[in-house]
Amino acid sequence: MPRTTLRRRRPDRPRQLAYRIVRAVTSDDAYANLETARVLADAKLDARDAAFVTELVAGTCRLRGSYERILAAASGRPRFDPPLADALALGVHQLLSMRVPVHAALSATVDLAAANVGEKVAGLTNAVLRKVAARDLDAWIAELSRGEDELGRLALRTHHPRWIAEAYRDLLGDEAEEALAANNVAAVPTLVVRPGLAEVAELAGEPTAFSPFGARRAGNPADIPAVREGRAGVQDEGSQLVAWALSRVSAPVGPWLDLCAGPGGKAALLAGLAAESGAPLLAAELQPHRAELVRASLRGYEPPPLVIAADGTRPAWRPAVFARVMADVPCTGLGALRRRPESRWRRTPEHLFELAPLQRRLLSAALDAAMPGGVVAYVTCSPHRAETTGIVDGTLAGRDDVELLDAPAALPDVPDAARGRFVQLWPHRHGTDAMFCALLRRR
Repeated sequence: MPRTTLRRRRPDRPRQLAYRIVRAVTSDDAYANLETARVLADAKLDARDAAFVTELVAGTCRLRGSYERILAAASGRPRFDPPLADALALGVHQLLSMRVPVHAALSATVDLAAANVGEKVAGLTNAVLRKVAARDLDAWIAELSRGEDELGRLALRTHHPRWIAEAYRDLLGDEAEEALAANNVAAVPTLVVRPGLAEVAELAGEPTAFSPFGARRAGNPADIPAVREGRAGVQDEGSQLVAWALSRVSAPVGPWLDLCAGPGGKAALLAGLAAESGAPLLAAELQPHRAELVRASLRGYEPPPLVIAADGTRPAWRPAVFARVMADVPCTGLGALRRRPESRWRRTPEHLFELAPLQRRLLSAALDAAMPGGVVAYVTCSPHRAETTGIVDGTLAGRDDVELLDAPAALPDVPDAARGRFVQLWPHRHGTDAMFCALLRRR
């Protein structure tokens, strides 16, 4: 009798693309949203399959830590080799968080693992996922919560690492669970006009609640002519608001500086606001490739503002010459977890301590760049005390030429945004990223 070989069917294309994206996220530190957009642009899938890939990738990355704990409990193994772990996580998301029939999720994930890892893991994949399918997500979380303290249960319920849940509880108390849950709701794309180049009506979306420059609109931003032409772009409303706040405080006449301008969203809005007051904008970005992104964001202006590749901590400009300075410093991004679903599991408390010295140096450089009477906006896309009030308070304690302004007064129509004299936006309160903004004046 001739020998036959069992051949599994090839995994379907949407799941194979999702696996490819997740592998890039876990092995190459790719950003899930950017990698998804890049892969889908080449794949030419229909709308239904593209939406399936987007949800499968984003959801798997967002709940990855919870899924790893579920897999460990179901299998008795603390971990799997990364290629198999990625396939299993995609399977768990389909079983516990998507409307995929159990038999379809099981068979499709077995095919995916066999094709990408090897036929030898097919039986293990099937056995582990059958155990996962025996409970729904709530039941798994309840099981994993046994023996956890209150903070551990909060972290599990909201699918965040413990240290992030602790930071939110420190800031918000009983409101922390609502804020953490908001991080699990994907943000609708937000568009923004370049002041003087386009009108909000051209964005063909729902106007943003607080920013006069934006609109929310699902779908591909490139479908909007103003976006294709550089007269509008993509920018979260919170990012729009902190840039607007800098422009609304009284300051001397003079040029404006965006100290850490990449990828260019704030620079593009500030350029239009500066032009309305007759001031030029200088945009500086450390990395040359990110400086190119800034130039692309500013391409609608004629002539475009000057963009340079420069280290903000080693200024390429004379001190005390700018009327307004934006210092949107590198941070952990804990305020943008809706948009960067993998970040919560990629970041660790050590990143806070690694970034703090750079954040202090950049704020000091921004203050040194401001002319007497000039205003600096210190901005982070993170609410964590170590990156926000800790940096500002420490800087103020070491200088006698700076005063802290009342930042919430610059955004009087935005409710519940005051964190003392600072602005703190939140997804669950404002529908924005959790942007932090301090305004400081150089005496």
